[in-house]
Amino acid sequence: MGTARELLGELLDPGSFVSWDRPPVAVAASAEYREDLLAAAAVAGTDEAVLTGEGLLRGRRVAVIACEFAFLAGSVGVAAAERIVSAVERATELGLPLLASPTSGGTRMQEGTVAFVQMVKVAGALATHKAAGHPYLVYLRDPTMGGVFASWGSLGHMTFAEPGALVGFLGPRVYRALYGKKFPEGVQTAENLYRNGVIDGVVPIPVFRRIAHRSLAVLCDGPLPLPGKDGDPHRSKEGVGCLPAGPRERGGPALPDAGGVHAWQSVLISRRADRPGIRELLRHVTDRVPLSGTGQGELDRTVVHALARFRGQPCIVFGHDRAGQSPENTMGPAALREARRSMHLAAELRVPLVLVIDTAGAALSREAEERGLAPEIARCIADLVTLDTPTVSVLLGQGTGGGALALLPADRVLAAANGWLAPLPPEGASEIVYRDTRHAPKLAAAQRIRALDLAADGIVDRIVPEYPDAADEPVDFALRMVAAIAEELAGLTSRSPGDLLAARHVRYRRLGLGS
Repeated sequence: MGTARELLGELLDPGSFVSWDRPPVAVAASAEYREDLLAAAAVAGTDEAVLTGEGLLRGRRVAVIACEFAFLAGSVGVAAAERIVSAVERATELGLPLLASPTSGGTRMQEGTVAFVQMVKVAGALATHKAAGHPYLVYLRDPTMGGVFASWGSLGHMTFAEPGALVGFLGPRVYRALYGKKFPEGVQTAENLYRNGVIDGVVPIPVFRRIAHRSLAVLCDGPLPLPGKDGDPHRSKEGVGCLPAGPRERGGPALPDAGGVHAWQSVLISRRADRPGIRELLRHVTDRVPLSGTGQGELDRTVVHALARFRGQPCIVFGHDRAGQSPENTMGPAALREARRSMHLAAELRVPLVLVIDTAGAALSREAEERGLAPEIARCIADLVTLDTPTVSVLLGQGTGGGALALLPADRVLAAANGWLAPLPPEGASEIVYRDTRHAPKLAAAQRIRALDLAADGIVDRIVPEYPDAADEPVDFALRMVAAIAEELAGLTSRSPGDLLAARHVRYRRLGLGS
């Protein structure tokens, strides 16, 4: 565990830190507490447990807050909280992204309840900063405990931690004093919190510096001009690399047939084990920063989410991970709560959201039912329909049931040529209608589940072709899809949020009604 100044030296460009700190505000203090403060200042070389200011991170201006553990175990009282809040408010006023690195034993006991309630004003200032659309990134150091972890340590858009850091709410020493036994081993560690979806990763400071740089490149720099307007073979244009865009009503102009592929063939093709999925798409984007879990103690390995740029277009991307799915491991309620985290981040950070559908279906289990699978599907749909940021949904492969529908209602919907969407797998539909699974191919065609039919019915806007199967050309297909997503993002970000919401309402209000 290094000092606050050592942290800032590793995090910021050399010599760029400028302090914002003023002398600490006076607080009511006994003679004994005043002596403690003087001794702490002598030991730590700081006048309080927090340093604030601004600096450059790879040339980008950022605001910073760092705890100094040597000053009374980094505890936060009125003066430290006032310094934190003043820094947050200044960062908000200046429109700067904020990086915070707590290390603390929690609330300063010498100041009692008035110190305890400082958590409220710190959390309020950060909520205002985030509501203004400014990024807030957190790096937890060893240890981060109590009220600090339960306030500004847990409110980051993204949260990482120092390897081996003790991170938790009630300290192990206090737990033993209160309950007469040791706190369970291995629970309050950064690594365990990462495994359980509470934080996004465990990395040393130099790696966090790189992550922060990539994150802010996505969140702060805005869209870049699309490359390759003049002859780039991977740029998908109307009529080049994509079937015609724009919803088509059933019975309207005929869409070109993608090689006459039957719906059942698309189902079989989409189930190929070597078909490219979301991870293959992410290999062809830039400034990628993985996120992990809900931030609230849940993690589902069947989904992936990240910050990324698709050919210069910034976004948050979330989707089903075919590599993490199996008959024994299907998406559960936690996956949908992770989806809602991505939606919330996109709205709060004012960047577009890209959703990738590629699932054989949600979990069918007692646990999924008891943990609220169906309500989470409903909440995802409702959140997406009303989300105040551009959205693109991509039907990449299988699109089975409510787990697929939860990620569908976007401003623009793309589909791979062999992507499909259905309320059940065709075998399940056949079992309901015919009491057997032999009629699955017939039901697949009758239900109009394939991409071409979805486009004709106004559900899909644009089809990205496969020549003839994405699994046979994974790199070229991934590049086509990434280019198509980038074009859609570029088109959507030029429109106002109000226009997008109005158009989205009309689009989904008219579903199934034809022209």
